[in-house]
Amino acid sequence: MEQAKYRRALVKISGEALSGGSGTGIDFEILGRVCKVLKDCVDSGVQLAIVVGAGNFWRGARNSAGIFDRTRADHMGMLATTMNAIAIAEVLEQQGASARVFSATPMPAFAEAYNPNVVRRAMEAGSIAVLGGGTGNPFVSTDTGAVLRALECNCDIALLAKNVDGVYDKDPRKHPDAVKYDELSFDEVLEKRLGVIDMTAASMAGDNHLPVLLFAVEDPENILRALTGENVGTVLR
Repeated sequence: MEQAKYRRALVKISGEALSGGSGTGIDFEILGRVCKVLKDCVDSGVQLAIVVGAGNFWRGARNSAGIFDRTRADHMGMLATTMNAIAIAEVLEQQGASARVFSATPMPAFAEAYNPNVVRRAMEAGSIAVLGGGTGNPFVSTDTGAVLRALECNCDIALLAKNVDGVYDKDPRKHPDAVKYDELSFDEVLEKRLGVIDMTAASMAGDNHLPVLLFAVEDPENILRALTGENVGTVLR
């Protein structure tokens, strides 16, 4: 197996990615493929943390349609991320990997309380740290939460899975002549308002010199390719 380029990395996996083509629930074939690649990453020498979204169960602002208070709607989303985190950890362990679930909101029956020092020690010991519960705060995107956790856990890079294979100068689904960037600065992302990453996440990563890779997780092997240095997606520096 090819040697990894990064010592420690965080991967954000969207809830939608776990649903396969259905958009809701968990596609167990997809989940198994994703977890196999995550195990391969650890076997290649990467210390790994996972931030998982909730879109396959609940997207607070969108699904509540303005009927629910935004704070409560986001709290429901945080609970859904923990459901996904438990599912990922279960399949990882079935495949022979060591996994530990952490939650930003205390729920000791289901997950350990998130503490960056404990998470770092778990990663150093070879466990995959699966981080649910968002940040524990409403009004925070999963992009921002992933960047925050990557910084707290001293990761070398954050990988954010998207539904397109990188950043383009315009929407590739509407414009066949759209040009894909291999690399961009955070200043360019903010100035051009490219909309590929939450502005708070871009600013936080840029201020703290954390590279962020935006890539498509339709092929889960892209995670391993990215961590071994292949040109996958678009890197923001």
